[in-house]
Amino acid sequence: MTRDSNYKPVRLLTDRLAFPNAENANEEGLLAVGGDLSLERLMLAYKSGIFPWFNDDSPILWWCPDPRMVLFPDKIKISNSMKKVIKNKQFSLTKNACFEAVIDECAHIKRSGQNGTWITSEMKKSYLALHRYGYAVSYEVWENDFLVGGLYGVDLGHVFCGESMFSRTSNASKFAFIKLAQDCQKNKYQLIDCQVYTKHLESLGAEKMSRSNFLNILKGKNI
Repeated sequence: MTRDSNYKPVRLLTDRLAFPNAENANEEGLLAVGGDLSLERLMLAYKSGIFPWFNDDSPILWWCPDPRMVLFPDKIKISNSMKKVIKNKQFSLTKNACFEAVIDECAHIKRSGQNGTWITSEMKKSYLALHRYGYAVSYEVWENDFLVGGLYGVDLGHVFCGESMFSRTSNASKFAFIKLAQDCQKNKYQLIDCQVYTKHLESLGAEKMSRSNFLNILKGKNI
């Protein structure tokens, strides 16, 4: 039996702080298995265009999908209904006021078509460490002093790597995402990394980009 010429093996990571070339991810976007969620490995992963995504009952899986879902901050779509929400000051926003509460909400919110969560206790502990060192950032949305929405991700300084968002009331996560995009636009960020396609992200202006172009932007190159 001959092996498909496009076959790309998934690498098993060791204790060595290194990843395979992200372009070597397989057709599904899976690049490697194993390793750990140390601050150093996570930051190397994000700077290399790689992110962890796995369940409690599986080993650590590392991904770099092709295409990549991204948002150019100046292309954020704000619907007329959202413009009214913003104008009416239904919500207020804070940044990094309660990171742990946001990640807990993202872990426990029920999502259509999903069983359980990829935000395991191990993941939470690691992203809390990233937050303490200033790499992981949260946006919190409040309504009448109640936390009703938010998002968190990893800030690389020129690219914001979105991880997850939640909403307890209509439009709350959209509000957080719009405010993130406006902040990124103001601070001249090149991209918001949304990782994988969803209709919700597309409705907000996100689009597909080739993996090679995404990786070039991470490296500071023009495409």
